[in-house]
Amino acid sequence: MSKPAGSDPRKQAAAEAASALIQDGMIVGLGSGSTATLAVQALGRRVSQGLRFTGIPTSESTAHLARSLSIPLSDLQQHSRIAVTIDGADEVEAGSLDLIKGLGGALLREKLVAAATDRLIIVVDESKLVTRLASDRRPLPVEVVVFGWHTTADRLKALGADWTLRTQDDGRPFVTDGGNFILDCRFETVPPAIDLQRRLDETIGVVEHGLFLGMTSQVIIGGTDGVRVLRREN
Repeated sequence: MSKPAGSDPRKQAAAEAASALIQDGMIVGLGSGSTATLAVQALGRRVSQGLRFTGIPTSESTAHLARSLSIPLSDLQQHSRIAVTIDGADEVEAGSLDLIKGLGGALLREKLVAAATDRLIIVVDESKLVTRLASDRRPLPVEVVVFGWHTTADRLKALGADWTLRTQDDGRPFVTDGGNFILDCRFETVPPAIDLQRRLDETIGVVEHGLFLGMTSQVIIGGTDGVRVLRREN
């Protein structure tokens, strides 16, 4: 099983380093997105060499990939605790290791898996490191119920969000695996992440959002100078 042609060598290096941490018998959360996909592919190569573990996928696309690599799968109903989850991120705040996730559209399942995980390992390339969440060029994804979504969008606007309904290539709204819409939000003035999390959690119509605060155990970063690891200070 060869490495993906044309993959970013920085992402590939981070993904390989993360996959090397998985041991026989583990219950492993399998993330979504480009770098997490590389990690799943790396785990598939290890499975072909004899590694045995059970994966909990965070999206239908990840589940499909894992099955194609002969990775045994289960779910949170069968395994309520997960030893390790390997996932990507759209932003990583360098000081806190807090995250923004969800540009791939799987943030609800990703957060459910992360919340059930003893050790959340994030794999990224160095471009994803930021000094402050949601203040850079990337939006904050907010998953909302389809019913009355315009009213939910109005409530988000009142919080200071300039939102855009995520669409597919054909112009139709993007629908998550859970059957919801995603509003990609940008803020001219970004409140502290913990305050923004609280306000979003309290907003009627919001199913979940892409702020993953206090959940990360370590971040494996692929850069031009090789791989480095950041760990949360307890």
